[in-house]
Amino acid sequence: MRSIYVVEDDANIREIEMFALKSGGYEAEGFERASDFWRAVKERRPSLILLDIMLPDEDGLAVLKKLRAGQETKGLPIILVTAKTTEIDKVRGLDAGADDYITKPFGVMELLSRVKALLRRAEPKEELPQLEKLVLSDIVLSMAERTCQVAGEMVELTYKEFELLALLIRNAGIVLTREVLMDKVWGVDFIGESRTLDVHIKTLRKKLGDGGRHVKTVRNVGYLADRGEASRAGEKAGPGGARGEMGERGTDKTGGAR
Repeated sequence: MRSIYVVEDDANIREIEMFALKSGGYEAEGFERASDFWRAVKERRPSLILLDIMLPDEDGLAVLKKLRAGQETKGLPIILVTAKTTEIDKVRGLDAGADDYITKPFGVMELLSRVKALLRRAEPKEELPQLEKLVLSDIVLSMAERTCQVAGEMVELTYKEFELLALLIRNAGIVLTREVLMDKVWGVDFIGESRTLDVHIKTLRKKLGDGGRHVKTVRNVGYLADRGEASRAGEKAGPGGARGEMGERGTDKTGGAR
């Protein structure tokens, strides 16, 4: 059974989250203080963490950064659960390494949907070539090591940012709609009204620096990566550009489903 740690100082909200998770078939354990959470993590690593930002003994963003810096915890799926709703708060959380962001008050079905989608996306994707490197101009992604370099410099990406950038590069030159990106990166249960995708794109561009110019916005449609400068390691984009992953799975050249 998947285990989920709930780090939340508000007892009522913590109980609601734990009840919802247990009702959804997950094992849930709650913590009021970060110190108690750290002791539990040393004994057993969870499958996913629901993390509040406002904690009594340690800032939630500081906890998040420590988790991402730890060798054994850097890959743990993490959802921030907080009352802060401004875009800058979301950017700070995503920049610190959160995979998703949910604001209070929230619905039980939305919480379970996000948890389910993140756990599914965090599973190893055996069908992807694990030794492949994806190249977009001076951006290089190593799929085996899950690392990103821009102009030779390492760039730290969250799990979702890496998946999003890899999907865009694989489909360079093809406009991917918001619905497709949400489905492929967050899963079909992703709550569509959330601006999580837009915030991820914004923080991704910021982290890529000059390389962020290759991630283009197609107004009212979605996003795409420049086709002309994209290639797979050891290949060069020909007249038709790099072959898109979505095209290999049954889409037309406009990026829409047939």
